[in-house]
Amino acid sequence: LYFSAQEGILFFYHIKDQQYEMKICADILQPISSLVFSPDYTILLLITDQGTVYAFKPAHSGEVVKLLDTCSSCFLAADFLTPGNKYCVSITISGEVQVWFLEDGICLSKLNLDIEVNES
Repeated sequence: LYFSAQEGILFFYHIKDQQYEMKICADILQPISSLVFSPDYTILLLITDQGTVYAFKPAHSGEVVKLLDTCSSCFLAADFLTPGNKYCVSITISGEVQVWFLEDGICLSKLNLDIEVNES
């Protein structure tokens, strides 16, 4: 079980029977607004409300790598485009939909909806 704290800390809880073990996986120093696993569960996206997306690969070194940093508008949500783990789609509060190539963080496409978006 992965869990994020308001302070930007990613925790991992290993639960077995009636016992659990907690481990701190990363501290990104920004509040994490959502966590999204890739379809094959190899990459975990950490999305902040400040417009930054980080990738965490649990099976590899456990490092957190900054992928995207929009700074133009705060992310509302992001998710993987399937099939695969190569692309991500995001939407900002200002209504901008973006498609990203996750390998190098390049924005491939943008579409402005011309409306403010909120969670519901």
